[in-house]
Amino acid sequence: MKKHPKGVKASIIMEQYRPEFTKSEHKIYDYIQNNKEQVLYHSLTELSESSGVAEATVLRFFRKLGFKGFQDFKFLFAQEVSVDEDQDHEDTYVEKIKNNIVHAVEDSYDILDLEVLQQAIDAIDVSEDVVLFGVGSSGIAALDMETRFMRIGKHVKAYTDPHFQVMRSSSMDENTVVVAISLTGSTKDIIDAVKIAKDRKATIIVLTNYIKSPLTKFADHVLLSSAKESPLDSGSLVSKITQLFLIDLLCTGLTIKNYKEAEKMRMEITKNTASKLW
Repeated sequence: MKKHPKGVKASIIMEQYRPEFTKSEHKIYDYIQNNKEQVLYHSLTELSESSGVAEATVLRFFRKLGFKGFQDFKFLFAQEVSVDEDQDHEDTYVEKIKNNIVHAVEDSYDILDLEVLQQAIDAIDVSEDVVLFGVGSSGIAALDMETRFMRIGKHVKAYTDPHFQVMRSSSMDENTVVVAISLTGSTKDIIDAVKIAKDRKATIIVLTNYIKSPLTKFADHVLLSSAKESPLDSGSLVSKITQLFLIDLLCTGLTIKNYKEAEKMRMEITKNTASKLW
């Protein structure tokens, strides 16, 4: 794959290849040029639908330009596109972070599908084989989810290593429930493991920011959060909080559904961990 010179802009790379573009590739190019800020927050599927070009063609387009894929392109493109034009530049960074967090949680609440939430809670409740997948910052969220469920007596296991995820997926069956956490829904490691799990008849619950993404194609239940990131802000606190918001809803819903058992386990854990405190 071609290695681009250091400092070269994504827009310049597109211009260099423009004379070679096919009709479909011109559609992708034109959409990107006319929607620069929006493109940074698109998934591959959303870009495909917005430009009216098949996903495979979109992926080939970026590889033709010398990128590994859409995410690789976005990372370089984000460095030359301002994503802060709509923000109040008089705000301090403290106010901006606070406002972004509040808005992200409120927006996640507004798009929450209560029926899907309950379906996800019910699926987790009846399964004795619940597995959590996440990598990077989403892996941290998966580990937090593991701890939360442990505190109410629900046995789950989080896997944050892609190789372990694939191995674990290979032993699943129709009694397994997988909770896959990915902000973009385009993380290849997660998709690879989830595809295997789906082939093994596991139930798939996806926590993501994108309803249309490669990961959600394998989902039985999709819970959406609203904190789309620029590639330059990957792993931001705001995004983590929206993930934890969904995790808290699942944990609280399961607690309510099994209140007596959950409360008994909570008290037992509190009693046994009290000696750890001075």
